[in-house]
Amino acid sequence: MGITGHRMAGSRVLYVIACAAGPAGTVGVLVERAHQEGWTVCLVATPNARAFIDLTALEQLTGWPVRVEQRAPVEVSPLPPADAILVAPATFNTINKWAAGVSDTLALGLINEAIGMGIPVVAMPFVNSALAAHPAFTSCVERLRLAGVEVIFCPGEPHPPGGGGPFAEAFAWHLGLVALRARRS
Repeated sequence: MGITGHRMAGSRVLYVIACAAGPAGTVGVLVERAHQEGWTVCLVATPNARAFIDLTALEQLTGWPVRVEQRAPVEVSPLPPADAILVAPATFNTINKWAAGVSDTLALGLINEAIGMGIPVVAMPFVNSALAAHPAFTSCVERLRLAGVEVIFCPGEPHPPGGGGPFAEAFAWHLGLVALRARRS
């Protein structure tokens, strides 16, 4: 019945929450780097992110099913509990809904609960400068930071409107792992 992953002995579990933005297509780069650092990686994608990622390839890379939808209440989660969460790329929509406490997707439900459970969470927004200038975005980033979420922007972020392509290719996945390493020590 699908993929059943194995937690690497002595490793911590990292949930990567991928949102519907250009860098999501290269999330495998992050997974490989996280594996090199000893993380067991489980991927959760927003429903709209499905169009950006290769579910089969990522399931093979992580060894775990890529989760998108909520499970039925009687089902046991196929993933081990998270020790840390990296939300990357985090979209304008996800940041704003998350800060408002909206849990209408599996991804949002997990990251909302993580705040209350004290799980370390790092978010890496990928948003254009026009959206980033919206007052809701600025206040939502601040609200998440006050809740203990580390929000970091990659070099070049926010990027110019309509110019996300080159910035998506240069997304600095490693910065999320650096931030998580710093939180562990």
